[in-house]
Amino acid sequence: MMRRLLLASALAAPGAHAALPLWEAGVAAGTASTPAYPGAEARASRTLALPFLIYRGEVLRSDQGGVGARLLHTEQADVDVGFSLSLPSHSRDDAARAGMPDLGTLFEFGPRVKFKLADPRWQIELPLRSVIEVRGGLHRVGWTFEPKLALRLRGEEDHSQVEAHLGVMAGDQGVNRYFYEVAPQYATAARPAYQARAGLLLVRAGLSAAWRVHPSVRTFSFLRYDAYAHAANADSPLMQRRSGLSLGVGAAWTLAQSGVPARQSD
Repeated sequence: MMRRLLLASALAAPGAHAALPLWEAGVAAGTASTPAYPGAEARASRTLALPFLIYRGEVLRSDQGGVGARLLHTEQADVDVGFSLSLPSHSRDDAARAGMPDLGTLFEFGPRVKFKLADPRWQIELPLRSVIEVRGGLHRVGWTFEPKLALRLRGEEDHSQVEAHLGVMAGDQGVNRYFYEVAPQYATAARPAYQARAGLLLVRAGLSAAWRVHPSVRTFSFLRYDAYAHAANADSPLMQRRSGLSLGVGAAWTLAQSGVPARQSD
């Protein structure tokens, strides 16, 4: 999740909207702090430096919306297939999960439909993701569905960009078991056995911003608030908190870019 947040923020790069290059490559560095998993008391804080590639093709794309393939683009709606990657969380760093298996790297992919409202700054996004754990092989975890309402604003000459969104995330039984189930062999006096069920994971509100401070340098930040009080597994002993806050800041440096402009297709 940490890597996904940093990359998504770094790729939210404002620029001269009329002359965006077909591709940009560079390095992004940032620091972020998030809950170790939804509802965790423990936090994961990391500072990362990662290469990035922004590609604005008609089908293949990597930008602030993620990495994937756009299958349909009209004035009213887009349909794409996206991919993302979340970093692992170690149980030794979380008292609530002590003695339980680590949470591995999660690879997510699946379709997303975006509907543009009468004011094009507003969009409704409906992503459905298959979640796969990458640890000693590939293991399917389950599915998530994360509908949200997003507002995207651009500043004068597109030197800044702000996005606010409000949505919910639900998961099937497999995803909820991955985070919240306590098998009998891992039960303790303080952590009774628990069988997780499918349903709501969280309600989410977020705000992100990016500023171009130099033709090849941009800064970014994000703030995200998750509420778990009405989650399907709010009574799990692994659900330690009723809300969680994620935040981060960073910068991205473009080292090379295409001399060919991208075809405009917002």
